Amino acid sequence: MDIHEYQAKELFRGAGIPVPPGEIATTPDEAEEIAGRYGGMVVVKAQVHTGGRGKAGGVKLAKDAAEARAHAEAILGMDIKGLTVEKVLVTPGEDIATEAYVGVLMDRKKQAATFMVSPEGGVDIEAVAEENPEAIRKLTVDPRYGLLPHQAYWLANFLYEDKALARQATKIIGQLYEAFQANGCSMAEINPLITTPDGELKAIDAKVSIDDSELFRLPDVAAMRDTSDEPAAEIKAREAGLSYVKLDGDVGCCVNGAGLAMATMDLVKYYGGEPANFLDIGGSSNPDKVVSALEIITADPSVKSILFNIFGGITRCDDVANGLVEATSRIDIDLPIVIRLTGTNEEEALQILEDNGFSAYSSMDDVVEKAVELAKA
Repeated sequence: MDIHEYQAKELFRGAGIPVPPGEIATTPDEAEEIAGRYGGMVVVKAQVHTGGRGKAGGVKLAKDAAEARAHAEAILGMDIKGLTVEKVLVTPGEDIATEAYVGVLMDRKKQAATFMVSPEGGVDIEAVAEENPEAIRKLTVDPRYGLLPHQAYWLANFLYEDKALARQATKIIGQLYEAFQANGCSMAEINPLITTPDGELKAIDAKVSIDDSELFRLPDVAAMRDTSDEPAAEIKAREAGLSYVKLDGDVGCCVNGAGLAMATMDLVKYYGGEPANFLDIGGSSNPDKVVSALEIITADPSVKSILFNIFGGITRCDDVANGLVEATSRIDIDLPIVIRLTGTNEEEALQILEDNGFSAYSSMDDVVEKAVELAKA
């Protein structure tokens, strides 16, 4: 789950990281009022779940409240990479002497949190890694001990030769790790971490992604989810307990189990087709999940055929068959449906399908090849 910059800054403040004040505005009038209270120069920043806001015109410097209002009026409603800006963050402007990057993410290969820091902040860390990899220092944190003080200082010392700045950065790096751990993050970054002419360090931007698997234990963090930036299909899938990812093809896939879903998509590609989605109904024997899955798939106008590939273990084939029959009676589906059901209660499932005018394949190759053929017809 991605959260907005202003929400990420709340988490950082809670960990003690020095973050400038800021407030959210949803109208130009609110932006003007907030800027007036801060006085002087402010920054008006679009709040959407994507990068490149500045390049798109979604981050503007305003010299006074009237200019902040004008900027907010231009930014609110703006389209940035397909997302509509519904709110802006108004925050005081800062005098910047230097910019650095500090980030920590979960390294899946090492199964541990890994820090990346660079004295070249304010730009995409990917660009720094490609063009100047020597400007990045990495550290993988041993989960048994957490981030140790000397490790935080080792990272900070790479950023600043000035020992006073390095000491400040050491504390901030430790606080960032605390925020990362406490809030179930998969990624947390400060870009840029600035120094002011007075020698203070401040986190003037924040980006955080939360591991969805952590949300059950973090209700306050889960409440930060903003569904306005999410596709309707993904919202519906999450509410129904389905794992769904939209893809660019035309063969709609409904499968049980992530491994089988991946294998099914590979086979679709093997037979010359393109999967329209990853959709895993999981191990539940709940017909309503099948109904929800078909509603999601049929709502995608690019889908030309629907492929069911169910291997019944915990999932009962007859429940899937009942769900399919229920869905087709509830939804007007004019797409061809190709079905493979094998495993638990397979015979009962096949009888249910036959009684309702459906037929099923037993071979995975046959069902995938047929679905690809029908999508191309």
